[in-house]
Amino acid sequence: MWILYNLGIFLGQFFVLIAAPFNARVRKWKEGRQGLFKLIAGKVDSSKKHTWFHFASLGEFEQGRTVLEAYRTHFPNKLVVVTFFSPSGYEVRANYAKADYVFYLPADTPANAKRFIELINPEEVFFVKYEFWHNYFKALHNRRIPLYLVSAIFRKGQFYFTWYGRLFRSTLRYVTFYFAQNQESVALLHSIGLKNVSLTGDTRFDRVAHLSQHKREIEVVSRFVNGHKVLVAGSTWLPDEELIMSLRQVYPEWKIVIAPHVVDAAHLNEIDSRFKQSVRFSTLNSSVHPKDNANAFVLIIDNIGMLSYLYSYADVAYIGGGFGVGIHNILEAATYGVPVIFGPHYHKFQEAKDLIAAKAAFSIRNLQEFVAVFERLQEIEIRQEAGNRAYGYVQQQAGATAKIIDYLAGSR
Repeated sequence: MWILYNLGIFLGQFFVLIAAPFNARVRKWKEGRQGLFKLIAGKVDSSKKHTWFHFASLGEFEQGRTVLEAYRTHFPNKLVVVTFFSPSGYEVRANYAKADYVFYLPADTPANAKRFIELINPEEVFFVKYEFWHNYFKALHNRRIPLYLVSAIFRKGQFYFTWYGRLFRSTLRYVTFYFAQNQESVALLHSIGLKNVSLTGDTRFDRVAHLSQHKREIEVVSRFVNGHKVLVAGSTWLPDEELIMSLRQVYPEWKIVIAPHVVDAAHLNEIDSRFKQSVRFSTLNSSVHPKDNANAFVLIIDNIGMLSYLYSYADVAYIGGGFGVGIHNILEAATYGVPVIFGPHYHKFQEAKDLIAAKAAFSIRNLQEFVAVFERLQEIEIRQEAGNRAYGYVQQQAGATAKIIDYLAGSR
C-alpha cells in the first residue's frame, strides 16, 4: 500500500515538471524547491535543536499562528523552523519575524523526510489541522520526536474511519498528541483506538479575536470608503463576483471592496471589465492625484495578505467560495462585528452553521436571495444586532491557544 503512496508522490512530482511551464502556481512550487536541501544546509546549524512548525498554506498559518507566537513567548530560547507546502503561504510569510528559518517543505518521500529531519534536527514538531504526510510522520515517530496536531478536525466520512481506510491509520498513530477542534473529532479518534487527544477548540478564534483588538488602518482604503456604507467581498470567485456585480446595480450607493481569491492578471482584468467605476488598490496606492479616482465605487484588491484587515471597514461582509467547493474564512469578518453572507456550500464548516443559527450569518443560493438578505441589512438595527452576535460568538469560542500552551508547559 505504501509503495503505491510513494509512487503517487513520485507521479505528483513528475506532474509538476510537466505542468510548471504552463501554470504559474505550479511553477512557483517547483522553483521554490530547487536547491532546497543545499539552502537549508547552508543556513541551519544541525547541531542545535529546533522546533518545527508546518503549515500547508497561508490559511493554516493564520490558524496556527497564535500557537507559534505563544510558544515563542513561553519558550523564548527555542529556535523555530517554519515550513509551507504551498506558495500562497511561503511567498507571504517568507520573512516572518517570529521564525528563525522559513522554508518550503520538500516532497514527502522517505529520502526527503530523512534528509530534512537530519538537517533541522527537531526536538518537537507541530502540524496544523489535517496535513498528514506519512513519510515525515513515520520518520519522526522512528526517532521518537514528539509530533502534535493543532486544531485537528475530522469528519465521519473521511476514509480513515471507513473499513477500507484502516490501512492508512498508521499515519494517524504516529501523532504524539491531538489538540482537537470539536467533540466529533475526539469521538472519531476514540473510535479507532486513539486516546491521545484533548478537546481544546479551534485556534482560529484566538487569531481573529486578536485581529479585532488590533485594527490596522489602511490609508488607501480609508480614503476610498470616505463615509459610505461598504460591502467587503473576500476570497471571491467568478460566481461570487457575478452576484456582487448584479447587487451593485440594485444598491449603487454602497461602495464595494473586492479581494479575489485568485490574484492573477487574467482574473483581475476580468473583474475590471465587469465593474464600472472601479479602481485597483495598486493604482490608488500609487496615484499622485488620488482625487482622480474620487468617483470610483469598487476597489479591487490586487495583492495577497491584506484581507483580514479589510473587514474592519465593512458594514456587511460577503465570503466567497460558497458556490464552489466550500466557503473561505468567515471568522475574519465576524470578529469585527459585521453580518456575513455566503453561498450554499458551507455545511463542512461548523462556524458557518453556528453563525447562521445565531442569525449573524446568511446563506444564499441565488441573486434573489442575495438581494432579499441585503435589503434586510439596510436597517441599521438589524445590521448591528447581527454584527454583535457575530462578534460575541468569536469571543466565546476563543481560548484554544492557552489550553495548548498549558499542556505543553505541563509536559515539560
